[in-house]
Amino acid sequence: MTFQVTVLKVLVSYPDGFVAMADLKRDMAILATSGRDWAERTKRLAARVPDLDIFSQGLIERMNGGWRVTDKGRALLEIMEARPAPAQHATEQLPDVRAVEEPTPATTLSPMPSIAPVRLMRKRRRRQRDAVQRRQAIAS
Repeated sequence: MTFQVTVLKVLVSYPDGFVAMADLKRDMAILATSGRDWAERTKRLAARVPDLDIFSQGLIERMNGGWRVTDKGRALLEIMEARPAPAQHATEQLPDVRAVEEPTPATTLSPMPSIAPVRLMRKRRRRQRDAVQRRQAIAS
């Protein structure tokens, strides 16, 4: 279940919601090894929608060697991440996953701050790798 929440979070973090499988695997590996905070957060989110199934519920779609989050997936993630109002009790239920149809304008392209450092590290590694290759090419 937390795997599916992590997939949704990673997909939403990309501007167009599409991620190639290699990038998805890398981002998931980084998040999976990032510590207890991430694991606890995904468990809390997964507990809010116990019957989550990202494939059969149409929350993501497979396309062109990767996965893309649908509008329904974005809307569900917004519901999962919404903080309950102070007057709301823990016994109240969230809307059924299947009831999420159309996203509101606020649910489109919501940035995920926790994945931003991953992108920065990726860019930094690419620059370092390119610099090493240039130095090796010059030396030979």
